[in-house]
Order: sequence, then C-alpha cells, then structure tokens
Amino acid sequence: MATLELVRLNLLSPMVLAFALGIVATRVRSDLRLPDAAYATLSIYLLFAIGLKGGVALRTTPPGELLLPAAATLFAGVAIPLAGYALARRVGGWGVADAAALAAHYGSVSVVTFVAAQAFLDRAGVGYEGFLPTLLAILEVPAILVALVIARRAQARAGGGSGTPWSETLREVFTGRSIVLILGGLAIGAAAGEPGMARVEAFFVAPFEGALTLFLLEMGLVTARRFDDVAKAGPFLVAYGLGAPLVHGTLGVALGLAAGLSPGGATLFATLLASASYIAATAAVRLALPEANPGRYLTASLAVTFPFNLVVGIPTYARLAAAWGGGAS
Repeated sequence: MATLELVRLNLLSPMVLAFALGIVATRVRSDLRLPDAAYATLSIYLLFAIGLKGGVALRTTPPGELLLPAAATLFAGVAIPLAGYALARRVGGWGVADAAALAAHYGSVSVVTFVAAQAFLDRAGVGYEGFLPTLLAILEVPAILVALVIARRAQARAGGGSGTPWSETLREVFTGRSIVLILGGLAIGAAAGEPGMARVEAFFVAPFEGALTLFLLEMGLVTARRFDDVAKAGPFLVAYGLGAPLVHGTLGVALGLAAGLSPGGATLFATLLASASYIAATAAVRLALPEANPGRYLTASLAVTFPFNLVVGIPTYARLAAAWGGGAS
C-alpha cells in the first residue's frame, strides 16, 4: 500500500477525526470538555488494557525472542536523550534544565501514540508481535533517568541544581500511573493467560477503539490549547518537534527489523522511539527540574510531535517498515 494511501486511511479513521474535532472545538471556543473524571478513567482503562493484552502475549513468548528487541529498546532509551540534549544545548542554545527536559520527553514514550499505531495496524490488517507493550514499559524509564543525571551533573559542576532528593524523583518515575498500570497489566495478563483474558475480553478488547476515540477527542482539545505557544517557542523547537520523530522513527524501523521484529512490530517499535512523552516525563521533570520551561518541552511534545505522529508519522513508519522488511506495499 502506498504511503499516501496509508495516510488517507489514517486520516479517515474515527480516532484521528475525533482528534481533529477536539482541535476545531477549541479553536472556535466551544464549551466542549470531557469531565476530569472521564479523562482519568479513560486513561486508566487504556493503559491497563494495553498491559493485559501484552501480558497474555508475553506468556507465550520465548525469552530468546524478546532479548534482542529489549536490548534495542535500552540502547534507544539511552542514545536518544543523549543526542537530544546535545542538540538542544549546541544548536538550540538552550540552558541545562530546558535541554534535559526536552531530552527526557523525547527519549521516553507516548502511550497514546503507541495505541493509535496499534489501531492503525489493526485497521490495515497488518500483524505484529503481541509483546510490544513490554518494550513500551522498558522504554518509559531509562530516558528520564539519563536526562536527569545529565542535568544534575551539569548543575553540580556549575554549583547549582535542584534540591529535590533523588529518592523522591525515582519514586515519582517508578510509581507513576502509566508505569504501575502497564507493568501491573503485564503481570496480570501473563499470570491469567488466554483463559483468564477470555473472561474479561468483552470489556477490555471490543470497546478499546471506542475508548481511544473519546480519549483522542480530549487530546485534541488539550493540544489545541498549546498551539499559541508554538509561535512563541522559536524555530528550533518546531524543527526538532518535526525532525526528531522522523529520525527516531527511521532508527526504530531499522533497529526493530534488525532485532527480528516483523514489519508490523517494527512499525510499533518505530512509533515508540518517534513519540514523545507528555505524562510520565512531565511529572518527573516538574519535580526534579522545576526551573525547566513547560512552554518549551511540553509544547514540543504535545503540540508539535504528537499531532505529527498521529496524522503523518505512523503511516510513514508503516510504509518504511514494509519496504525494508519485505512486507506488502
């Protein structure tokens, strides 16, 4: 399938159209809002469902099949924030805290982007390895820790730095909602297996895309509120927000295929690397680097990279993985 056809298929999906509706509603100053409780419930549902389904697949996955993809994930979780920090410092001219915050967000992962990529592959009829949520869980943490270590060392050399204890920062990273729900879901799914999953399938499988559609409606509302910040952010932020996902996604396709993933699996792996966190990384950065400017790191990840990946990036990674992996084109 050609790239433009994949993009068209993606653009006409209910999830992307709901995201667009949220943007339009905000820009025309509609009073459309999802209640905070509904947003929290949907996010818990999506995260736990991802973990459950991944855990079921993980139970039947030979350890040797997971070894190379896990190693590639850890490599990316270290290399991406190191490169992002260097670019923000040397090309963008950003300070230590802002550069480290950007590195943490782009080295970590957007769970919603990953779920949207899964839904895209399901609609396109492209198969993928079921253990990919395990890689998502692996990627969530290292980049945040690497970026914070870089910042702490640079600030220590300069004689400054945050007074937040490392123990508090680590607790925030490892006990955050996304980590607890995904890892907990993986453990429960692996323990329950197919028989256990069959008992809750009607709730966690069939309604999944409907819940994702509502969640992306809310994400459209939230994203549109950040658009005015893009104009204030400067050219480096926009260039990085658009260029980083393409570079990281291309790296993800190459690494995923080299690690033995199918074209569909490589597409999801590319999406993991191309996405930027705006939940787990944001919580950790606000605690450990309070001096970092959210108008930079959050605007880049949420208002630039997230919509780019949702509309253009995912089908592009899928086409690249199919071409390089020998899949149908």
